[in-house]
Amino acid sequence: MRPAVHQVLATLGYGDAIGHEVLGIQRVLRGAGYESEIFVQTAEPRVEDLTLHYSDLKEASHPDNILIHHFSIGSRASRLAYALPDRMVLVYHNITPPEYFVDINKELVRLCFRGRRELALYKSRCDLALGDSEYNRQELDALGFTPTGVLPVVPGFDHLQAADSRTAGAFADDWVNVLFVGRVIPNKRFEDLIRAFHAYKTFFNPRSRLLLVGSHAGFERYVAMLHGMIARLDCRDVHLVGHVSNEELTAYYEVADIFVSASEHGGFCVPLIESFYMGVPVLAYAATAVPSTMDGAGILYTDKDPMHLAALINAITEDRDLVDRVVDGQYAALARLEAKDFGATLLEHVDTVFASPRKPQPDIAFDFWDQVTQAEAFDELKAHRPSAFLALPPDPGPDAPQ
Repeated sequence: MRPAVHQVLATLGYGDAIGHEVLGIQRVLRGAGYESEIFVQTAEPRVEDLTLHYSDLKEASHPDNILIHHFSIGSRASRLAYALPDRMVLVYHNITPPEYFVDINKELVRLCFRGRRELALYKSRCDLALGDSEYNRQELDALGFTPTGVLPVVPGFDHLQAADSRTAGAFADDWVNVLFVGRVIPNKRFEDLIRAFHAYKTFFNPRSRLLLVGSHAGFERYVAMLHGMIARLDCRDVHLVGHVSNEELTAYYEVADIFVSASEHGGFCVPLIESFYMGVPVLAYAATAVPSTMDGAGILYTDKDPMHLAALINAITEDRDLVDRVVDGQYAALARLEAKDFGATLLEHVDTVFASPRKPQPDIAFDFWDQVTQAEAFDELKAHRPSAFLALPPDPGPDAPQ
């Protein structure tokens, strides 16, 4: 029987970059004749029926199989994958440094710290380590992974074909619309973008607005801080739109005059490429993976002084010829990206792993599987009998007297 090639990850989201890649990988693998399932710890309701629970992976596991492990945060699914006998391809989506979330989201501080610590353990476990960008591959190299490679993100644009303008249509006027799309989290540096927009609106163009599109679930404290800053600056026409449908997202791209990013950390940044596709000129801070994602297109900046960035926004939006040249360059970069054969690259990596010598089985604690069983029992109790779960005595910790 032909070996299977399954995928495992902490969570499958709807409409995000990792989710698109995971589903794209499954399509390629099934098209090539492999059995291929997606095992997750959690999934958004809209994609949950496409997944299996990670605890079922133990039954599907086999030493001849390949397990594609999408690593982006520490998780129980990740630790289970480590202990299984399957060959492993690690796909690294990067982990945001935990210091960005201090005083904002304690749980994410813990998960990001644990994820970065756990990542190093996979150097001896995985048969091949892939970054979804050259930036992420270089980080794997720096950590000592070998061999490494790139499985490029080639975004699809089917979700940007129909526009729902009932909300964004209110902004389809002669004002300049400055757009950013991305989850409202601290590493995206929304505060830097708001300061620059305030300078632009005050000193260059009062007939302008800032449209910030993206979910802020779990980051209510950060959003409250942003609202407080907007109020102190008395900066009008800043719209924190929140999560939108694909059709609404398309409409926001259609009304945008410029896409501006101040993000300081990201493993790829799909909205940059979506802006290329939608013909919106991009002005982006040259940090982490952004320069390689933009591939010589758009405009990069390195000085975050608000007046400097405001002047750049004004120079671009006031010059129609410059906008046309920037957009033409972005279309050329998009064509180069779409010319990459994602399916062939993936299958080549799979063939390489099947042909390579097996790595030794990792050492795990003698009671590892007992701990897994106990954790699943606690999860069941927490989900279906929360009062009983809360009544459990606290963990005494390792230093408690015996």
